[in-house]
Amino acid sequence: MMTEPDTTLGTRDYTTAVRGLVVAVLVLAIAAAFAHWAWQQPFMARPRALWELSRLPPPTALPVPVAGVRASRIGETFGAPRGRDRSHAGIDIFAARGTPVTSTTRGVVVSIREGGLGGKQVWVLGPAAQRHYYAHLDAWADGLREGDVVQAGDALGIVGDTGNARGTPPHLHYGIYGSQGAYDPLPLLRAAR
Repeated sequence: MMTEPDTTLGTRDYTTAVRGLVVAVLVLAIAAAFAHWAWQQPFMARPRALWELSRLPPPTALPVPVAGVRASRIGETFGAPRGRDRSHAGIDIFAARGTPVTSTTRGVVVSIREGGLGGKQVWVLGPAAQRHYYAHLDAWADGLREGDVVQAGDALGIVGDTGNARGTPPHLHYGIYGSQGAYDPLPLLRAAR
């Protein structure tokens, strides 16, 4: 008895595989559309700002954070001795008590606290993950909260003499901390003229 050759061996049914691929592509497209939508929502402002700030280079010029003070009037106090065991890790910007203090850069408020040498202080995480330190404040800006996204010029507080500055002329201690520690912010303030 003779049998005919099987001609079905060389053909495959790809219908199931194509359906699975189409479903996977649709699921990925829906997930991408949802992620894009969510990324644009107000509740994602802080993560979005942190992502954007981490990708920016460090600033090359900054505005003076105390209203009405010109950079040319700020003394060079970075690195000056402070006591027996430390040096000044910032600059002092003298102004009348209650003068507005503003952020020098876009950033995220990562800490608002009172205590230690700085007294009432605000920390802002800015471009290139640099931390901007505003200390000796008499008060914080109304409504300022940790996690707030601020722009250059947004209010942070007012000049005072809290912390270890108690009894000295009112001033803002302003410092910038990068990956290598504190560095002198005065050249950046002078570059903004």
